Amino acid sequence: MITLDITPEEIRNRIMTPEHLQAAVGALRRDGFVVLNHIIETAHLERLRERMLADVEAILAREDAPFNFNTGNLQQDPPPFAPYLFHDVLLNDMVFAVTKAILGRGVKNSYYSGNTNLPGSSEQPVHVDLGQLWPDLEVAPPAYALVVNVPVVDMDAENGSTELWPGTHLDTTLCVQQMREDKDIIVPEALLEQRRKIAPPLQPSVGCGGALIRDVRLWHRGMPNRTRQPRPMIAMIHYCSWWHADPIPFPKGTEAFFKDSDLATNAVFVAGPIDYIHHNRAYDFQR
Repeated sequence: MITLDITPEEIRNRIMTPEHLQAAVGALRRDGFVVLNHIIETAHLERLRERMLADVEAILAREDAPFNFNTGNLQQDPPPFAPYLFHDVLLNDMVFAVTKAILGRGVKNSYYSGNTNLPGSSEQPVHVDLGQLWPDLEVAPPAYALVVNVPVVDMDAENGSTELWPGTHLDTTLCVQQMREDKDIIVPEALLEQRRKIAPPLQPSVGCGGALIRDVRLWHRGMPNRTRQPRPMIAMIHYCSWWHADPIPFPKGTEAFFKDSDLATNAVFVAGPIDYIHHNRAYDFQR
Protein backbone atom coordinates (compact mmCIF):
# COMPACT_ATOMS: atom_id res chain seq x y z
CA MET A 1 0.00 0.00 0.00
CA ILE A 2 1.36 3.40 -1.01
CA THR A 3 0.87 6.18 1.57
CA LEU A 4 2.27 9.61 0.72
CA ASP A 5 3.03 12.33 3.27
CA ILE A 6 2.16 15.54 1.46
CA THR A 7 4.29 18.46 2.66
CA PRO A 8 3.11 21.87 3.91
CA GLU A 9 5.00 23.44 1.01
CA GLU A 10 2.95 21.44 -1.51
CA ILE A 11 -0.26 22.54 0.22
CA ARG A 12 0.88 26.16 0.35
CA ASN A 13 1.93 26.24 -3.30
CA ARG A 14 -1.10 24.15 -4.37
CA ILE A 15 1.24 22.01 -6.48
CA MET A 16 2.15 18.37 -5.84
CA THR A 17 5.80 17.44 -6.39
CA PRO A 18 6.53 15.36 -9.49
CA GLU A 19 7.83 12.55 -7.24
CA HIS A 20 4.61 12.38 -5.22
CA LEU A 21 2.43 12.64 -8.31
CA GLN A 22 4.31 9.85 -10.06
CA ALA A 23 4.05 7.63 -6.98
CA ALA A 24 0.31 8.28 -6.60
CA VAL A 25 -0.45 7.62 -10.26
CA GLY A 26 1.66 4.45 -10.21
CA ALA A 27 -0.14 3.15 -7.11
CA LEU A 28 -3.58 3.80 -8.60
CA ARG A 29 -2.71 2.08 -11.85
CA ARG A 30 -1.06 -0.89 -10.15
CA ASP A 31 -2.93 -1.37 -6.85
CA GLY A 32 -6.11 0.56 -7.52
CA PHE A 33 -5.73 2.94 -4.55
CA VAL A 34 -3.43 5.39 -2.77
CA VAL A 35 -3.51 7.35 0.51
CA LEU A 36 -2.57 11.04 0.70
CA ASN A 37 -1.78 12.27 4.23
CA HIS A 38 -2.01 15.79 5.69
CA ILE A 39 -4.00 17.42 2.89
CA ILE A 40 -7.07 18.71 4.81
CA GLU A 41 -7.20 21.04 7.80
CA THR A 42 -8.38 19.08 10.83
CA ALA A 43 -10.41 22.08 12.03
CA HIS A 44 -12.57 21.75 8.92
CA LEU A 45 -13.08 18.04 9.56
CA GLU A 46 -13.90 18.70 13.22
CA ARG A 47 -16.74 21.00 12.14
CA LEU A 48 -18.02 18.42 9.67
CA ARG A 49 -17.67 15.65 12.24
CA GLU A 50 -19.76 17.51 14.80
CA ARG A 51 -22.60 18.08 12.35
CA MET A 52 -22.48 14.63 10.77
CA LEU A 53 -22.55 12.86 14.15
CA ALA A 54 -25.53 14.99 15.15
CA ASP A 55 -27.24 14.07 11.87
CA VAL A 56 -26.82 10.33 12.50
CA GLU A 57 -29.70 10.30 14.98
CA ALA A 58 -32.01 12.09 12.54
CA ILE A 59 -31.18 9.63 9.76
CA LEU A 60 -31.64 6.61 12.04
CA ALA A 61 -35.03 7.98 13.09
CA ARG A 62 -36.30 7.47 9.55
CA GLU A 63 -38.51 4.40 9.05
CA ASP A 64 -36.57 3.76 5.85
CA ALA A 65 -33.06 4.47 7.15
CA PRO A 66 -30.60 4.12 4.24
CA PHE A 67 -28.50 1.14 5.30
CA ASN A 68 -26.12 -0.51 2.83
CA PHE A 69 -26.39 -4.32 3.01
CA ASN A 70 -26.78 -4.33 6.83
CA THR A 71 -27.84 -2.12 9.72
CA GLY A 72 -24.31 -1.08 10.60
CA ASN A 73 -23.39 0.77 7.41
CA LEU A 74 -25.36 3.96 7.00
CA GLN A 75 -25.42 6.01 3.80
CA GLN A 76 -25.05 9.61 4.95
CA ASP A 77 -24.60 12.87 3.07
CA PRO A 78 -22.52 15.64 4.61
CA PRO A 79 -24.34 18.99 4.88
CA PRO A 80 -24.12 20.59 1.41
CA PHE A 81 -24.26 24.22 2.57
CA ALA A 82 -22.25 26.85 4.45
CA PRO A 83 -20.55 26.82 6.91
CA TYR A 84 -19.73 23.20 6.00
CA LEU A 85 -18.29 23.72 2.51
CA PHE A 86 -14.49 23.63 2.50
CA HIS A 87 -12.13 24.00 -0.44
CA ASP A 88 -9.71 21.38 0.90
CA VAL A 89 -12.53 18.83 1.13
CA LEU A 90 -14.55 19.36 -2.05
CA LEU A 91 -11.90 20.96 -4.27
CA ASN A 92 -8.66 19.64 -2.85
CA ASP A 93 -5.67 20.60 -5.00
CA MET A 94 -3.64 17.48 -4.18
CA VAL A 95 -6.54 15.15 -4.92
CA PHE A 96 -7.29 16.97 -8.16
CA ALA A 97 -3.65 16.72 -9.27
CA VAL A 98 -3.89 12.94 -8.98
CA THR A 99 -7.34 12.46 -10.50
CA LYS A 100 -6.53 14.76 -13.42
CA ALA A 101 -3.32 12.81 -14.11
CA ILE A 102 -5.37 9.60 -14.30
CA LEU A 103 -8.62 10.81 -15.90
CA GLY A 104 -7.37 13.65 -18.09
CA ARG A 105 -8.69 17.13 -18.78
CA GLY A 106 -12.27 17.89 -17.89
CA VAL A 107 -12.36 15.65 -14.80
CA LYS A 108 -15.44 16.50 -12.72
CA ASN A 109 -16.83 15.64 -9.31
CA SER A 110 -20.36 14.27 -9.69
CA TYR A 111 -20.96 12.79 -6.22
CA TYR A 112 -21.00 14.09 -2.65
CA SER A 113 -22.20 11.63 -0.05
CA GLY A 114 -20.61 9.28 2.46
CA ASN A 115 -20.80 6.28 4.73
CA THR A 116 -21.01 6.13 8.51
CA ASN A 117 -19.91 2.84 10.03
CA LEU A 118 -21.84 2.38 13.26
CA PRO A 119 -20.62 0.56 16.41
CA GLY A 120 -21.45 -3.15 16.28
CA SER A 121 -21.61 -3.26 12.49
CA SER A 122 -20.95 -6.46 10.57
CA GLU A 123 -19.13 -7.26 7.34
CA GLN A 124 -20.64 -6.26 4.05
CA PRO A 125 -20.30 -8.64 1.12
CA VAL A 126 -17.36 -7.82 -1.15
CA HIS A 127 -18.71 -5.71 -4.00
CA VAL A 128 -17.83 -3.21 -6.72
CA ASP A 129 -19.46 0.21 -7.15
CA LEU A 130 -19.06 0.00 -10.93
CA GLY A 131 -17.38 -2.65 -13.04
CA GLN A 132 -15.65 -2.61 -16.41
CA LEU A 133 -17.46 -0.69 -19.15
CA TRP A 134 -17.53 -3.63 -21.59
CA PRO A 135 -17.83 -7.42 -21.19
CA ASP A 136 -15.33 -10.08 -22.25
CA LEU A 137 -12.26 -7.87 -22.18
CA GLU A 138 -8.83 -9.45 -22.32
CA VAL A 139 -7.17 -6.43 -20.70
CA ALA A 140 -8.74 -3.79 -18.46
CA PRO A 141 -8.90 -0.29 -19.98
CA PRO A 142 -7.75 2.83 -18.11
CA ALA A 143 -9.79 4.20 -15.22
CA TYR A 144 -12.89 6.26 -15.93
CA ALA A 145 -13.82 7.18 -12.32
CA LEU A 146 -12.02 7.53 -8.99
CA VAL A 147 -13.63 7.51 -5.55
CA VAL A 148 -12.25 10.02 -3.03
CA ASN A 149 -12.87 8.97 0.59
CA VAL A 150 -12.30 11.55 3.34
CA PRO A 151 -12.63 10.19 6.89
CA VAL A 152 -13.58 12.86 9.42
CA VAL A 153 -11.99 10.80 12.22
CA ASP A 154 -8.86 8.67 12.28
CA MET A 155 -9.81 5.52 10.37
CA ASP A 156 -8.25 2.09 10.89
CA ALA A 157 -9.20 -1.57 11.16
CA GLU A 158 -10.52 -1.07 14.70
CA ASN A 159 -13.29 1.36 13.72
CA GLY A 160 -14.08 -0.25 10.38
CA SER A 161 -11.74 0.99 7.69
CA THR A 162 -12.98 -0.18 4.28
CA GLU A 163 -11.44 -3.47 3.17
CA LEU A 164 -9.71 -3.16 -0.23
CA TRP A 165 -8.66 -5.89 -2.66
CA PRO A 166 -5.44 -4.73 -4.37
CA GLY A 167 -5.30 -4.98 -8.14
CA THR A 168 -8.92 -6.04 -8.63
CA HIS A 169 -9.69 -2.92 -10.69
CA LEU A 170 -7.82 -4.76 -13.44
CA ASP A 171 -10.02 -7.85 -13.21
CA THR A 172 -12.28 -8.04 -16.27
CA THR A 173 -14.89 -10.46 -14.92
CA LEU A 174 -17.51 -7.93 -13.81
CA CYS A 175 -18.87 -5.28 -16.17
CA VAL A 176 -21.42 -2.49 -15.84
CA GLN A 177 -23.98 -3.98 -18.24
CA GLN A 178 -24.03 -7.39 -16.54
CA MET A 179 -24.30 -5.82 -13.09
CA ARG A 180 -27.28 -3.73 -14.18
CA GLU A 181 -29.02 -6.71 -15.74
CA ASP A 182 -28.40 -8.92 -12.70
CA LYS A 183 -29.04 -6.04 -10.27
CA ASP A 184 -26.15 -7.37 -8.25
CA ILE A 185 -22.81 -5.76 -7.43
CA ILE A 186 -21.58 -8.56 -5.15
CA VAL A 187 -18.39 -10.38 -6.19
CA PRO A 188 -18.98 -14.17 -6.38
CA GLU A 189 -17.29 -16.24 -3.68
CA ALA A 190 -15.38 -18.33 -6.22
CA LEU A 191 -13.68 -15.19 -7.55
CA LEU A 192 -12.78 -14.12 -4.01
CA GLU A 193 -11.03 -17.39 -3.28
CA GLN A 194 -9.03 -17.17 -6.48
CA ARG A 195 -8.04 -13.57 -5.81
CA ARG A 196 -7.13 -14.16 -2.17
CA LYS A 197 -4.31 -16.48 -3.32
CA ILE A 198 -2.89 -13.74 -5.55
CA ALA A 199 -3.22 -10.69 -3.29
CA PRO A 200 -5.20 -10.84 -0.01
CA PRO A 201 -7.31 -7.84 1.04
CA LEU A 202 -6.21 -5.17 3.50
CA GLN A 203 -7.69 -2.37 5.59
CA PRO A 204 -5.76 0.90 5.20
CA SER A 205 -5.25 3.33 8.07
CA VAL A 206 -6.06 6.93 7.09
CA GLY A 207 -5.55 9.68 9.64
CA CYS A 208 -7.95 12.58 10.02
CA GLY A 209 -6.70 15.08 7.45
CA GLY A 210 -5.89 12.43 4.86
CA ALA A 211 -7.77 10.98 1.91
CA LEU A 212 -8.02 7.62 0.20
CA ILE A 213 -8.34 7.63 -3.60
CA ARG A 214 -9.46 4.37 -5.22
CA ASP A 215 -10.51 3.15 -8.63
CA VAL A 216 -14.30 2.79 -8.77
CA ARG A 217 -13.84 -0.76 -10.12
CA LEU A 218 -11.89 -1.94 -7.07
CA TRP A 219 -13.43 -4.75 -5.01
CA HIS A 220 -14.12 -3.62 -1.43
CA ARG A 221 -16.46 -3.95 1.54
CA GLY A 222 -17.39 -2.32 4.83
CA MET A 223 -15.92 -4.03 7.89
CA PRO A 224 -16.98 -4.21 11.58
CA ASN A 225 -16.63 -1.14 13.75
CA ARG A 226 -15.39 -2.53 17.07
CA THR A 227 -15.35 0.81 18.87
CA ARG A 228 -18.15 2.65 20.65
CA GLN A 229 -18.10 5.62 18.28
CA PRO A 230 -19.52 5.99 14.76
CA ARG A 231 -16.96 6.39 11.97
CA PRO A 232 -18.21 8.95 9.42
CA MET A 233 -16.51 9.13 6.02
CA ILE A 234 -17.23 11.50 3.13
CA ALA A 235 -17.21 10.18 -0.44
CA MET A 236 -16.82 11.97 -3.76
CA ILE A 237 -16.46 10.49 -7.24
CA HIS A 238 -14.32 12.15 -9.90
CA TYR A 239 -15.35 11.08 -13.41
CA CYS A 240 -13.69 11.55 -16.78
CA SER A 241 -15.11 14.36 -18.92
CA TRP A 242 -17.50 12.26 -21.03
CA TRP A 243 -19.23 10.40 -18.20
CA HIS A 244 -22.85 11.42 -17.57
CA ALA A 245 -24.10 11.60 -13.99
CA ASP A 246 -26.85 13.43 -12.14
CA PRO A 247 -25.76 16.81 -10.71
CA ILE A 248 -25.17 17.43 -7.00
CA PRO A 249 -27.61 19.93 -5.44
CA PHE A 250 -26.13 22.91 -3.62
CA PRO A 251 -27.92 26.06 -2.42
CA LYS A 252 -28.17 29.13 -4.62
CA GLY A 253 -25.63 31.63 -3.41
CA THR A 254 -22.78 29.10 -3.20
CA GLU A 255 -21.81 29.38 -6.88
CA ALA A 256 -18.72 31.46 -6.11
CA PHE A 257 -17.32 28.73 -3.84
CA PHE A 258 -16.83 26.39 -6.81
CA LYS A 259 -15.26 28.94 -9.17
CA ASP A 260 -11.89 29.08 -7.38
CA SER A 261 -10.79 25.70 -8.66
CA ASP A 262 -9.79 23.98 -11.87
CA LEU A 263 -11.77 20.93 -10.74
CA ALA A 264 -15.23 21.06 -12.25
CA THR A 265 -18.18 20.22 -10.02
CA ASN A 266 -21.30 18.81 -11.64
CA ALA A 267 -23.57 21.00 -9.53
CA VAL A 268 -27.10 22.33 -9.70
CA PHE A 269 -27.92 25.35 -7.55
CA VAL A 270 -31.38 25.25 -6.04
CA ALA A 271 -33.56 27.65 -4.09
CA GLY A 272 -34.73 26.72 -0.62
CA PRO A 273 -33.44 24.12 1.84
CA ILE A 274 -31.88 20.85 0.66
CA ASP A 275 -33.28 17.79 2.45
CA TYR A 276 -30.01 15.87 2.62
CA ILE A 277 -31.24 13.84 5.63
CA HIS A 278 -33.83 12.04 3.46
CA HIS A 279 -31.81 11.99 0.25
CA ASN A 280 -30.50 8.41 0.29
CA ARG A 281 -32.22 5.04 0.04
CA ALA A 282 -31.29 1.62 1.43
CA TYR A 283 -29.42 -0.82 -0.79
CA ASP A 284 -29.94 -4.58 -0.51
CA PHE A 285 -30.94 -4.19 3.13
CA GLN A 286 -32.20 -7.29 4.93
CA ARG A 287 -34.01 -6.27 8.09
